[in-house]
Amino acid sequence: TDVTEKLEEVVMIWIKQIKQILVESEQMRREADDIGPSAELEHWKTRMSSFNSLLDEIKSSRVRKIISILQAARSKTLKQWKELDGNITIAANEAKDNVRYLYTLDKFFGPLAKASPVMMEHVPSLMNTVCMIYCTSPYYNTSERMTSLLLKITNQMVNTCKMYLREG
Repeated sequence: TDVTEKLEEVVMIWIKQIKQILVESEQMRREADDIGPSAELEHWKTRMSSFNSLLDEIKSSRVRKIISILQAARSKTLKQWKELDGNITIAANEAKDNVRYLYTLDKFFGPLAKASPVMMEHVPSLMNTVCMIYCTSPYYNTSERMTSLLLKITNQMVNTCKMYLREG
């Protein structure tokens, strides 16, 4: 029982740390007013990397051994652990899915950032792709996520137009 108690203490520390990571990942991001859509892709790539690293750690042999010992001891901490494990998996899948969908927009970010009215010919295709993301993505189809993305696209277009006018 001493070993079980020590392992439960370790798992409770992990649970506290993981809960903190999950809470921080859901907090509102502070971003510059003129940030472009590439920042959205970078945010989700970073988040995907973080959660994948966390998943790798949770699936490590060291952690699995501790969890199996606690399962044999019928520890009460495992209920919280399993719930958090599921939440991390969901967050990792969300980030991976969002990166996959946002990469479909990546081909538009270059032309959108070039200081030329030529970018306007890409807008219909860009909007069709955004619509496709909204209709098919299981995670990115919320009004908050779409508003944030469209705001960043608009910011990029405004910045591009300003640069064009300054150069012209």
